[in-house]
Amino acid sequence: MLGIQVKKSAGLVTIRWQLSKIEINEADIIDVSSGDSYGGDDKQATRIGTPYGTTDRVVIKTKQDTYILYTSDYQAIKQTIEA
Repeated sequence: MLGIQVKKSAGLVTIRWQLSKIEINEADIIDVSSGDSYGGDDKQATRIGTPYGTTDRVVIKTKQDTYILYTSDYQAIKQTIEA
């Protein structure tokens, strides 16, 4: 996953990348989908990972924010979040 770690426990989805740690309440997640544009549609989205050298973008929409994860393993991240 190119350094992006996604774990789910106790109702929280935790995303770690380099020195960053983002915790998202599982109940706040509205949608998890594949992003089809390079930079994402939401200009205010929080971008995690390196956009170059990766083929997939995971878009996590929550009640408050949108997160774009640049990764090469979309299915693994989606399965972790939706499990």
